[in-house]
Amino acid sequence: MTLLPDDLSILDRLAHRVWVFDIDRGRVHWSNAAALELWRATSLEELTSRDMASDMSFSVANRLRQYQADFERHGTRFSETWTLYPNGEATTVRVLFSGYRLPDGRMAMLCEALSEHAGEPDTLRSAEALLHTSVMITLYEREGAALYRNPAARETVADPTETCFSHLVSADERQRLFSELERDGHARQVVSVNTSRGEAWHEISARGCRDAVSGKEAWLFSEIDLSDLKRTEARAHYLAHHDALTGLPNRSFVSRRFQERLDAVRAAGEEAALLFIDLDHFKHINDSLGHGVGDELLVHTARAIGGLLRDDDLFARLGGDEFLVLAAAPNIRSYVEKLARGVLDIVAEPVVFRGSRVNVTPSLGVCLFPEDGEDVETLLRHADLAMSRAKERGRNRFAFFSTELNDAAQLRRALESELRLALERREFVVYYQPRVRVSDGQVVGAEALVRWQHPQRGLVPPYVFIPVCEETRLIGAVGNFVLEEAAKQQRAWAEAGLDLRISVNLSPRQFEDAELAEHLLSIVRGAGGNPQQLEFEITESLLLGNVAQTLATLQTLRAAGFAIAIDDFGTGYSSLAYLHRYPITCLKIDRSFMSQADGSVAITELILTMTKMLKLDVVAEGVETEAQLSWLKERQCMDYQGFLYSPPLPVSEFEARIGWDPTRPKGDSTSS
Repeated sequence: MTLLPDDLSILDRLAHRVWVFDIDRGRVHWSNAAALELWRATSLEELTSRDMASDMSFSVANRLRQYQADFERHGTRFSETWTLYPNGEATTVRVLFSGYRLPDGRMAMLCEALSEHAGEPDTLRSAEALLHTSVMITLYEREGAALYRNPAARETVADPTETCFSHLVSADERQRLFSELERDGHARQVVSVNTSRGEAWHEISARGCRDAVSGKEAWLFSEIDLSDLKRTEARAHYLAHHDALTGLPNRSFVSRRFQERLDAVRAAGEEAALLFIDLDHFKHINDSLGHGVGDELLVHTARAIGGLLRDDDLFARLGGDEFLVLAAAPNIRSYVEKLARGVLDIVAEPVVFRGSRVNVTPSLGVCLFPEDGEDVETLLRHADLAMSRAKERGRNRFAFFSTELNDAAQLRRALESELRLALERREFVVYYQPRVRVSDGQVVGAEALVRWQHPQRGLVPPYVFIPVCEETRLIGAVGNFVLEEAAKQQRAWAEAGLDLRISVNLSPRQFEDAELAEHLLSIVRGAGGNPQQLEFEITESLLLGNVAQTLATLQTLRAAGFAIAIDDFGTGYSSLAYLHRYPITCLKIDRSFMSQADGSVAITELILTMTKMLKLDVVAEGVETEAQLSWLKERQCMDYQGFLYSPPLPVSEFEARIGWDPTRPKGDSTSS
């Protein structure tokens, strides 16, 4: 309503302190005589001349705008305890607020001071804190209605009549939250909520209490907006599971989702097939027409194949020019033969990119589930063997996995036998690759990498035998050998004055041992190594396994002084939640990111930024050019490894490469 002159005259006679505040202009519009005394004003003219907006806090200004909106939309009338500062003196009063129209039609605020408040300092300060905090605080009746909202909470609510039940978007999340509240008296969950700006993600901490006014049981909610974090995490999750070029799911997605699909097919008693698709002579296209044309061809191929698939077929890019399809059907062999012929035809159609006519053909390997394997890794291996057979037969064709391809498995078994003998004869040796500080080129550590010194074949690289060790569970014995040698070397170097941190890889297979931490600690103690100068490298996939056991193992190792690094970071499931949950100290950026455009890719920058925020060490792997190193320096990456400085080397060559003379007096520093 509008205040008329007669109204003001009547109000002016009251001993009750009343004033009108112009919210838009941040000034008192009118005050009765009693309120002039409250405001320490000599006259109405002097009071209305005060510019109260000039030193008004953001929280107070925002709160007044909320009042104005509620007066306009809902005719709200309410009271709160406010601390006023007339002439800089703090005065706390209980004020009744309501809306009034000024003569020009704008909504102002009628303020009635009910009483002065002389509470304890802590009480007054807590009231001020509730006014200014960004945490959203709401007190609800058990029936759901809001009894109180602080300014932060009120700002996010579109409808002040909203209940605690309608505040939550999901019925399942609502049921889970209130079931926990009823059972335990408190609950803490991240849920989707309705706000004035649409749906958002809030972390709600709720507990049972009593309303201080009525004494009735109530719910107290405190909320923090996690929407930005959720969006960042969703983006990181997408990048971790999808190929940046084609948008298809990547190898990490295959390991998780393809296995889930196979489990569902098995439960339904159905059949499935895995198709491994590889483009013939794709490298020639990259070499002759450039990587730009090669990338366009990959995108085109992905779309072409995708157009042949049904909605429930799974499609992924493994990397490079390799694609994977998982399909299920009642007559799977018939369906997959038709699909394979369709892929051969559509991929072989010539296309033109950047003025160049491009012809490419595919080779396909097919294996059937459960006939040719019962898990995704076995099927992938068998489909790969079948694809190799298609290439051997002339390319541009498909081949099914068959028992004759098990010759490769027989060779593997022979290799396994040799590996067991190699362990007995101690034919394995440890090489060390320098870890170099980016800022000044100083060698600060080394990664211990195993090699097999075969009596006939010479030095065998790890990619030949490590997969067999993983499959046959020999990896534990090999890993123990590497750790023992690394710990001994760390001690020897430290005693000679060369203080380097040595990293040792741990396989996910090793974490199947519930007593892994004790075994590793025993090895290091026996070798005389210093846990403070040893680091264990794990893969992201490990964090998706037995969470409780893995966490307990890593916590034990970290408590003993070992550093914990995630190797090949960025290729698996990259979740902020996982990084916070586990005692991680370092991230090692996968070499695949460094090989793309000298490392100038968005995900690398994202990882570097994230490590700074989380205060983690970071190592870039696979650095091969000065341009890549310069790029890392600009972004203040901590350390790097790669052939730019040195490949993995035996001990004597490692010492020579870093300029270390083991005969020099102890205390001399390493060369860079």
